[in-house]
Amino acid sequence: MGQALGFGEHGGPEVQEFFDRPDPVPGRGEVLIRVEVAGVNPLDHLVRSGLVPGLDGGRPFPRVLGMEAAGTVLALGEDVDALEVGDAVFGFALTGGGAYAETTVLSAPNTARVPAGLSAIVAATLPVAGTTAVDALDQLGLPAGAAILVNGVGGGVGLAVARLAVSRDLRVIGTGSTAKREQAEAIGVRFIDYAAQDVVAVARELVPDGFDGIVDLVGGASLRTVAPLARDPRTVIAVGDASVADLGGRFVERRLDRENLERSARLALDGVLAPVITAVHSLSDAPAALATVENGHTSGKVVIKVA
Repeated sequence: MGQALGFGEHGGPEVQEFFDRPDPVPGRGEVLIRVEVAGVNPLDHLVRSGLVPGLDGGRPFPRVLGMEAAGTVLALGEDVDALEVGDAVFGFALTGGGAYAETTVLSAPNTARVPAGLSAIVAATLPVAGTTAVDALDQLGLPAGAAILVNGVGGGVGLAVARLAVSRDLRVIGTGSTAKREQAEAIGVRFIDYAAQDVVAVARELVPDGFDGIVDLVGGASLRTVAPLARDPRTVIAVGDASVADLGGRFVERRLDRENLERSARLALDGVLAPVITAVHSLSDAPAALATVENGHTSGKVVIKVA
């Protein structure tokens, strides 16, 4: 038996509960891992709220929170290749096993070995934030010197996008709240404080001819405010708001496979995808970790250290 934080029905934080469960049995194409670190993401509370159907793997309630983890392989299901018991791995919990738990199952094709020299804490931040940054910038394919706007630069994904963009010699402008200025500017971002400045006016002053690309991490009204700043609407990439298509933009094309995880890990080893980890919580404090992310009061990345 192992402890997990999950939810017995869809809803807000009030439906969350700790419970004990037997170690999950890995099915075909899955690996059972002992979780060392779980990443915390906005997607976690969206899944709990029932706003992202289809990510529960068909498992019954109670379901476990969390979509990304790093740990050690304890057992293999059928048809698993390139992974062995005892491997240190990181990846996506895409089949409903969750990550806020002592043990869980990961989808083997969406799991990779942690390379030597990379910590489990950093590895656990890569499946969502790291690969999303790679996917968004690859989709844009901007040349060195191009100007890019990262709308919502202060979170885990936003900072990853900015770091990778800077490494590609792009001119990076980012929007965020006042508290997120310091971290963004430390990695070379020209920061626009949406609480104190007119985002559109400042952005047009900085890039009068329009942006070569926009990566939006906010969605909603904010997306609609910044989208016209792009020279070509097709270069507006949204990470969380599929209605970007109504504006002529595109939703990020995600690649969740092992190859992309390994690529993100190499970038992390090279210091390009160096996550800004602002809080490390214990499993017993996981509700507070998720609340911080859900309330939008965190910069960088929050993780749960389980083992």
